Amino acid sequence: MLTLFNQGHLAGSLDFQTAATGVGGTIDGALQQYGAYSEQGLVAMPSNLDFLQGSTLTCAGLTAWNGLYGLESRSLKPGDWVLTQGTGGVSMFAIQFAKAAGAKVIATTSSAEKGEKLKALGADHVINYKEVSNWGEEAKKLTPGGRGVQHILEVGGPNTMTQSLKAISFDGVISIIGFLGGVKGEQQPTFLDCLNNICTVRGVLVGSRQQFEEMNRAIEANDIKPVVDEKVFTLEETKEAYQYMWDQKHFGKLCIQIN
Repeated sequence: MLTLFNQGHLAGSLDFQTAATGVGGTIDGALQQYGAYSEQGLVAMPSNLDFLQGSTLTCAGLTAWNGLYGLESRSLKPGDWVLTQGTGGVSMFAIQFAKAAGAKVIATTSSAEKGEKLKALGADHVINYKEVSNWGEEAKKLTPGGRGVQHILEVGGPNTMTQSLKAISFDGVISIIGFLGGVKGEQQPTFLDCLNNICTVRGVLVGSRQQFEEMNRAIEANDIKPVVDEKVFTLEETKEAYQYMWDQKHFGKLCIQIN
């Protein structure tokens, strides 16, 4: 079984009560040998995964799924174009889910080495944002007729939103996942930019149990295997694991194995 991140978020939209039931927050997290959870807050693990792979679904996997499918009127469709940022867990899942759905993927990264890994994972185009500062405009040019991408999983925050808005298509969706690039930006876009680009910008906080179960069916049907970093830590090496992540040495999800 896998833990649901927000234990009270079973279906539908979040509210103040369910948003306050986060594992690792108001409820003890899973970084322990034993834990007790409500049966409603547990989801059956996809049969094609091992426990390390399954552990990546609770947060990163479900967040990516919600970003692509959470807004039902604008959910991912075959032939759509998706833009991902970097090589973190959410972005890796977004590539895999998008390709399984018959979409095209443009991925950004900071190195040629990571770019090759992204292509091996299924990315159709890779843009090195350190070499191409206007990567949003470049991404838009890659789409048919220069119309832009339909989905962007925005993990950078204020410092990357300007380029995301340049890449998005009319009626496209930018799902704000995090702010890895910092919370302050010199040229932060405004609400007017959303109007000018005729797009939807939404915040995403993981997802519901219903979405979790839908995602798991897709993972089994398409035999999707989460990308797990080759280095796996033990519970006693938790501090080293966090440092490894802070130093950005990981590719995909970083796992701690608990015996």
